[in-house]
Amino acid sequence: MTFQDIHYYSQEGLKLYARDYGSRASPKTPLLCLPGLTRNSKDFADLAERLSHDRRVICPDFRGRGRSEYAKGWTDYTPLNEMRDTLDLMAAAGVNHAIIVGTSRGGLVAMNMALHRPTAIKGVVMNDIGPEVDKTGIERIMGYAGKMEVPPTWEDAAITIRQMNERYFPNMPGEKWHAFARMTFRDEGGKPAMDYDAAIGTGLRRAAKLMRGNIPTMWKEFKALSHVPVLLVRGENSDLLSTTTAEKMATEHNNLTLVTAKDRGHAPFLDEPEVSNAIDAFLAKLH
Repeated sequence: MTFQDIHYYSQEGLKLYARDYGSRASPKTPLLCLPGLTRNSKDFADLAERLSHDRRVICPDFRGRGRSEYAKGWTDYTPLNEMRDTLDLMAAAGVNHAIIVGTSRGGLVAMNMALHRPTAIKGVVMNDIGPEVDKTGIERIMGYAGKMEVPPTWEDAAITIRQMNERYFPNMPGEKWHAFARMTFRDEGGKPAMDYDAAIGTGLRRAAKLMRGNIPTMWKEFKALSHVPVLLVRGENSDLLSTTTAEKMATEHNNLTLVTAKDRGHAPFLDEPEVSNAIDAFLAKLH
């Protein structure tokens, strides 16, 4: 199924982009898929194709990622700014409320939305993210975000992505690594190219330095989700969302379902059979 392009503007005037799958006339609540720190709408292509036969699915590229304009500097890349951009997208798309699928950074944006605009959310799928994140995972991400050398060929890109991630994603077939590479880089003249602003990585490292390694928690924002059902997806080998935090989230929220993606790290692709089944069951209850 094809998608339509949405072009809209942030409050600062940045030209932003989103993919729009499915029919605007669908009576079902639209799905809004929010990507990870350096990721973009391509990560949700398979999910959107699968679900858009009877539901509208909107997948933005956050500022500085994919086809969206880069911000002026690293200080402009924050979950709060990305939340504001998401609300601007909803207004531009004519969507009053949505079910959010938030992968990693996208889940942080969803929690901020719950605190600042609770009526905009009807339910949330949180993909390998929570109100507390493990320092190990953050340090790993800081080690490559905005610092990674672009491989010269697509074959090299698949090899690089595999070398970086295989310990967290064991038993993945070769074609999956090639697909992962295509989601990570953009094609420029038949060769891979960086698909996000390197300043995003700079911002993450600067923020960590300012906080002296003390990562703030977001339990207040998470508790703002108490009015909607939550599906929490955790990668079995995740180094960002611990089992302890996931279990605490299930205790703190009285309508949370936890599913573990086998042989997956940070973050699951959402096409794993156990995850697909859980998403289908979750959406069936929300219409």
